[in-house]
Amino acid sequence: MAEIDGATLIARSLKQHGVDYMFGIVGIPVVPIAFQAQRAGIKYIGMRHEQSASYAAQAVGYLTGRPGACLVVSGPGMTNAISGLANAWSNRWPMLLLGGASDMAQHGMGAFQEAPQVEAARPFTKYAAEVDRIERIPYFVEQAVRTSMYGRPGAAYLDLPGDIISGKVDDDVAPQRPRVPDPPRSLADPSSVEAAVAALKSAERPLVVVGKGCAYARAEDEVRAFIESTQLPFLATPMGKGVMPDDHPLSVGAARSFVLQNADLVFLMGARLNWILHFGLPPRFNPDVRVVQMDIAAEEIGTNVPAEVALAGDAKAVTAQINAVLAAAPWQFPAESTWRTGIGKKIEENRLATAPLFDDDSVPMNYYRVLREIRDVLPRDAIIASEGANTMDIGRTVLPNFEPRHRLDAGSFGTMGVGLAFAIAAQAGNPGKRVVAVEGDSAFGFSGMEVEVACRYNMPITFIILNNNGISGGPDTLDPERVMPTAYVPKARYERVIEAFGGDGYFVETPDQVRPTLEKALASGRPNIVNIMISAQAGRKPQQFGWLTR
Repeated sequence: MAEIDGATLIARSLKQHGVDYMFGIVGIPVVPIAFQAQRAGIKYIGMRHEQSASYAAQAVGYLTGRPGACLVVSGPGMTNAISGLANAWSNRWPMLLLGGASDMAQHGMGAFQEAPQVEAARPFTKYAAEVDRIERIPYFVEQAVRTSMYGRPGAAYLDLPGDIISGKVDDDVAPQRPRVPDPPRSLADPSSVEAAVAALKSAERPLVVVGKGCAYARAEDEVRAFIESTQLPFLATPMGKGVMPDDHPLSVGAARSFVLQNADLVFLMGARLNWILHFGLPPRFNPDVRVVQMDIAAEEIGTNVPAEVALAGDAKAVTAQINAVLAAAPWQFPAESTWRTGIGKKIEENRLATAPLFDDDSVPMNYYRVLREIRDVLPRDAIIASEGANTMDIGRTVLPNFEPRHRLDAGSFGTMGVGLAFAIAAQAGNPGKRVVAVEGDSAFGFSGMEVEVACRYNMPITFIILNNNGISGGPDTLDPERVMPTAYVPKARYERVIEAFGGDGYFVETPDQVRPTLEKALASGRPNIVNIMISAQAGRKPQQFGWLTR
């Protein structure tokens, strides 16, 4: 009988269950797993930090619907990846973290990098387990993959002791389990679907909020049919952008504060009333707002604001149910109403207020001027990864998305350092797409060395850095005796980082340089950084409400 080692069995089991991408940093004891993953047909991408590897694995999970794997060594390698587990937990994205561990035979003896890794992973995972026998590897991998995907998605962790990885068993005592099917699509109670449609019909100022739950569920066709048939105004959450094209005439993103504050009924489609939507509470929402809520997780229904109608189920399946009801009894929100008139007026007011910022040729530049140029050169199907406080927040309103799952950002956890890893994951899974990472200089610094990964794998990602010398801006010159906590080295030449690895670097200081430089960078077919200096005093246009509506 043929023997098989643990590393080979792990790789084969992952491939069996549709885990096609692995990101990691190898070392003792996980090196053999990476080699065997490649032999099994899994695309392995070596990252420069475990945190970035874990971010990339979950981005693949969101983009493909099957979890990506993150492979790390024991001890500090595993703990470095916990931020990724937490980000996946917060965003509800599937991923697998595979952590090397000290030999089982040495547990409790003070072994090399011995640590309570299962316990450390557990708060942020749906499933966390130590593989206890080589022949049970297929069982544990199947459990981890299935749990990460089914119900509300999330992270799973497998602890892999060194003697499990290197040990051998007879091949016939460790048979593969059948491939985990795609998750079943749960339906809502038909009476709740009827009640949801009735509630929408009764509203004078209805608003549909399209969340990233719809994007993850691949519900774009159903959502687009729903919006087109009802003619309801919609607002996309940051990563819900693209489920409906941002340039659709029913999009009200340009009047976001107005519609949230004045809607009398909000239909949450795969969106949560967390901090991103101001908890659904006054002063950002009408104190008497009615809520129709659709979510894959029944326990999410009614969070912060009671739901008048609960639609617990898969976004694609439940939206199809709604469309069937509407097909049997067609209904549209009136084309002419005080609600539509008010929204249109506010959109125009906001456009006029922002126009001078877009057209400002001052040096140093403001955010809006630079983002306008980025917007105008990107193809409609570009995948945008974005992070950095003002860079990301303003970018959400300026940089449009027209296709689902084409925007990746700091998300529900507000995590900085995700942008480069997300861009690498997006490019790995979409080699023919244009991928750009739009970064603040502070955000870039969390994971800037990952540009080497893009160069090593010849990924033609354009990393655009809006550089204002620090966190929310820093001085043009430094006093070494009194360096402000928010300050970085002024006019740092970040573009030279990628040049060290064979990529292209560009430095931009004036408005007339921005577009031609971006066009050159995007057309190059090579990994590159465009480092754009902006004013340290640049910020968002005046806001009606302060941070977190305090």
